[in-house]
Amino acid sequence: MKQRLINCRLFDGDALRDAHDVLLDGAQIAAIIAADEAVPCDEVVDLGGHLLAPGLIDLQVNGGGGVLFNAEPTIAALRTIADAHRRFGTTSFLPTLITDDDDVMETAIATVAQAMDEKLAGVIGIHLEGPHLNPQRRGVHDAGRMRPLDEKAFARLCAFAAGPTLLTVAPETLPAGALARLTEAGVIVCGGHSDASYEQTCAALDEGLAGFTHLFNAMSGMQSRAPGMVGAALADKDSFAGIIADGFHVHPAVFAVAVAAKARGKLVLVSDAMPTVGSDIGQFMLFGEEVLAGDGRCVTADGTLAGADIGLIDAVRNAAQFADIDLYEALRMASCYPAAALGVADQLGFIRPGYRANLVELDAGLQVCRTWVDGGRREHAGNGAIDV
Repeated sequence: MKQRLINCRLFDGDALRDAHDVLLDGAQIAAIIAADEAVPCDEVVDLGGHLLAPGLIDLQVNGGGGVLFNAEPTIAALRTIADAHRRFGTTSFLPTLITDDDDVMETAIATVAQAMDEKLAGVIGIHLEGPHLNPQRRGVHDAGRMRPLDEKAFARLCAFAAGPTLLTVAPETLPAGALARLTEAGVIVCGGHSDASYEQTCAALDEGLAGFTHLFNAMSGMQSRAPGMVGAALADKDSFAGIIADGFHVHPAVFAVAVAAKARGKLVLVSDAMPTVGSDIGQFMLFGEEVLAGDGRCVTADGTLAGADIGLIDAVRNAAQFADIDLYEALRMASCYPAAALGVADQLGFIRPGYRANLVELDAGLQVCRTWVDGGRREHAGNGAIDV
């Protein structure tokens, strides 16, 4: 079916284009056309002057809609999580499994592969945050489940071929040559939950480390004479870094410094969302420990941050405010920049002919009005959603 999206302020990922419509043909963007150009279509969708932008891409989604992926690594859970985050403009995401046992990892990997085979809307790969991490920087991960990378684990990590595999590791814990082997096998390796020094991190970058998970959090910090992993991440011009713009994981002033310091196009907004996002629940269990949500954050009883309680459009709003950047750059940080980080910028992150029809419509207050995932349209009103 051909949909013509009219009466919009079109942000195509590069620039704002007025007096243009977007023509969708099934799951693809067919053309961008002048508003007065006559083109046959099956349906005209009037956006009422709202902003139309590339759909948001989240590289770190632990849960949503009341579901934690670690606790329920099932197709039904993924569908619930996808639906919850779609309300926040996320049209593509990586289900994220934090440090867990081998059987849970194997189930999660198989489930994501099945979801992609069944074309479950929104799922484009997997993020394995652990278990090859440094217990000294564990955050809320279970240190008892952390373990070295062995040949069996290597084979498991390289077996997923349905889409991008993003793996968070502490590079100082890996055997010699392992990072290069993972990179050569197509795994996108990020540093995180790590106490690596600046020198160790630079060596990992030389070996193929592609990025960093939740910059500043659970990694060696930057000091005047010991730049740490944070310093290496900010100084490196080629790697990307995910960052949580909730005002709790990173102070707004520090967020602004990161935007100024990191090479343009390499700082990526992530939600690090937990089950509370898109749900009414105020608490959940993580490895037998209660996590409470309130005042916009998720914490354990001792006050340790345990993921985040925001959707990606919230991160976009915050990024624009924290770093005093324009809305369009904040949107790029949640669309075309993560697409580039995953190596899928030839199909996602922009509104261009031939790209997947993953789009978000935003009103003047940056509330999500409609989303399209592979051409399938959903209207969002309050807490409800209607597939059209």
